[in-house]
Formats: sequence, C-alpha cells, structure tokens
Amino acid sequence: MKAATAIGIGIAAAAIIMAGIMEGVAPPMLLNINALILVLGGTAGAVFGGVGMKRFMAIPKLYMKAIMSEQPDLGARVKTLVSFAERARKDGLLALEEEIEAIEEPFMRKGMQLIVDGTDPDLLREILDAEIDAMAARHKLGFSVFEKAGGLAPTIGVLGTVVSLVHVLSNLSAPETLGPAISGAFIATLYGVGSANVVYLPVCYSLQMLSQKEVDERSLVLEGILAIQAGDNPRMVQQKLLSYLAPLEREAVEADEAKPALKAVDEPAAQAA
Repeated sequence: MKAATAIGIGIAAAAIIMAGIMEGVAPPMLLNINALILVLGGTAGAVFGGVGMKRFMAIPKLYMKAIMSEQPDLGARVKTLVSFAERARKDGLLALEEEIEAIEEPFMRKGMQLIVDGTDPDLLREILDAEIDAMAARHKLGFSVFEKAGGLAPTIGVLGTVVSLVHVLSNLSAPETLGPAISGAFIATLYGVGSANVVYLPVCYSLQMLSQKEVDERSLVLEGILAIQAGDNPRMVQQKLLSYLAPLEREAVEADEAKPALKAVDEPAAQAA
C-alpha cells in the first residue's frame, strides 16, 4: 500500500491521543510549545551534528520516499526477463539490442547492454553486484538518519523534562502550582518518546524495507540476465526467478501465464458451439 507509513503513523498518534482523552487528559494539556521546540530543535541539532549538512538536507526527500514510494513489482520483472529469454533463444543475444531502448529501469537496461556488448559472465556479475552493494550502502546512509533520530529524541525529551523540573523545584513557594507544573514538565518526555516511536523509527523501518525490496529486485534481475546470457530455456529462467517471489506473487504470475492457454482452449469450443 503506497501510503501505509503515513496511515500507520496517523493511527498510532490518534490512538495515543484517544487513550489520553479516555484517561481524562484534555487535548490542550498535551500542547506545550516550549517542549516542542526543545525536543524537535534539540533532536534536529544533534542529528545534524552526527550526519552532516548533505544527509540532513535530504531528510524531506526521505520522508516523501517512505510515504509515497511503491514497492517494486517483482512479478513484472519476471515476465519481462522471461520474454527477453524467449527472444534471445529464438533470434540470438544480439536481437535484444532492439529491446534495450524500451527498458525504463536503469539497472536492467545496463545489464542487457552488457549482454549485447558480449561482456564476460564473471565480469558482468562483478559489475552488477557492485551496483547492488553501492545502492544498499546509499540507502543505509539514508535510513540511518532516522535511526539516529529515534535514538536521540527520547533522551532529548528527558533532558527537557529535567530542565523544566529544575525550574519547578526552584519555585516551591507556591505549592498549589506544583501539580500542573510537574505534569507540564513531563510533556517533553512524551514528545521525545512519542516522536521516536511514532515517527522516526517507523520511517526508518519503512525505508529499510524499501531498500531490501530493491536489493531483492536487482538480485532477481541479475540472475535473470545471467540466465539469458547462458542461453537457458525460458521456462527454466522463469522457474529460477519465481523463487524470489512470495507464494501469492508466484501464483499471480503463473495465473497470468495460464490465461492465454485457457483462452486458446476456449475459443475452439466456442466456435464449435
């Protein structure tokens, strides 16, 4: 689901607020601008100091990627590679040059071009494996920003609470104000723990999952490209690549493959009737 991360964050935030209301906490009591500035600003500053300007400025794009990105369609990749295997088996590897311009995915296009150029299989694997490793390393630099924020925010929240309690304990001359003042002091802890577990860490896990899916996709494409280069039977290519898919995705691909055959059987029956 495209917006699963945003929906999940919304559900978690709503559940926390609803539970507070059921406990008798009025929503305005949860709003503390000073604590919000301290936690968000303190976390942002600590993260900036840890990751540097370039990675810090990429945070908005990473939020959008976590919320808006769709997972790769491995089934579609299998169908494309099997069609290339059929073309190569029928017309030869050089015939695939006609297909390269129509390939939108850069990794697959690069691999197919290497096949057409006659690259040695071991060198081809080495080149594409390096591409996969480099991509995974870049992704790790991205989601580690949110991992760091998730670790820092609760501590910043506790620091905010300590700062507030220092102020409270230095003004004990008015005992009737202690209750509200102490409860307000703990809002910073709430913001720190809440932002870490409701926002930063879920975004981190979402980006990790997307990264793993892209690694799986490229690994599938690599195996398919090597099988095509080796001249494997298209049916065997398909069976090899289906091992990368979850059972439900496998069934969907096999069902699509079966449709033309069923249609071919039904047409003569319809004509005879």
